[in-house]
Amino acid sequence: MSTTTEKVKVLIVGSGPAGYTAAIYASRANLSPVLYSGMLQGGQLTQTTMVENFPGFPAGRMGFDLMEDMRQQAERLGADMRFGIVTSVDFGKRPFRVAIDDGSTLEAETLIIATGASAKYLGLPDEKKYAGVGVSACATCDGFFFRGKDVAVVGGGDTAAEEATYLAGLANKVYLIVRRDVLRASKTMQERVLNNPKITVLFKHQTLALEGDGHVERAVLAKNKGEADEQTVRIDIQGFFLAIGHQPNTAPFTPAVETDAQGYIKLSGSGQQTNIEGVFACGDVCDPTYRQAITAAASGCRAALDADRYLRDKGIV
Repeated sequence: MSTTTEKVKVLIVGSGPAGYTAAIYASRANLSPVLYSGMLQGGQLTQTTMVENFPGFPAGRMGFDLMEDMRQQAERLGADMRFGIVTSVDFGKRPFRVAIDDGSTLEAETLIIATGASAKYLGLPDEKKYAGVGVSACATCDGFFFRGKDVAVVGGGDTAAEEATYLAGLANKVYLIVRRDVLRASKTMQERVLNNPKITVLFKHQTLALEGDGHVERAVLAKNKGEADEQTVRIDIQGFFLAIGHQPNTAPFTPAVETDAQGYIKLSGSGQQTNIEGVFACGDVCDPTYRQAITAAASGCRAALDADRYLRDKGIV
């Protein structure tokens, strides 16, 4: 097992739109960035189908292909792209000491965290079975494909209410599947949902399974689960949207890197700087609001420019 210590100016952890864009900008600044992809090279976007809202592709672009384009662009400009997972970081030393799962250690003058956030799922096998063919965790990403169709959204909070309202502008009918007998969403969002004729709220329903021949065609629900009057309900749908939250991928950077109550990395000032000087964050790991490929890419650009400015101010480059 390797025990070498390598010195780098910019170490990028994560390989979605944020990480790849940071690598592109850091490469153009002649900072010789090293990027570790993490477990999923290209990030969550590689798990989607057609991306039609990323500028510059009038005919759309498959998510995997879009990420591969970004990876090749960063590599062509000089970024060192590697498979691997960061297992620990020592922020008490400068340069930072970063351990990789292959046993190697790097010394990094700056660190850009672009590890994203993972959508929370119910844990049903059918969610994986129908991923990309009816199951989605992002209405604004995939809602376009369900215009005029019947869909369901799972969740009872603000995110679920927002997703249901957004989908109501596209779909024929929207079922909002709520486990409890009340909505947790804010009063304003509740009113929008309850007053929308295209949204039907199914209180005290839980999803048991999804069915369909090659794609989602219906959901099997339990109404009043565990109670004397429990019954099985089937609804015909073509889209099933998870809106029960996201989990930012912040290990192994916390608790040294500050996060908010939801676990998203907190930024200091107007840029992508975290509470630790020389450590920057970009993309979904620090964005609980937008979670779009284009906003992630923009923040990756900002993180690389911030890192470049930091290195120059310190006289390192």
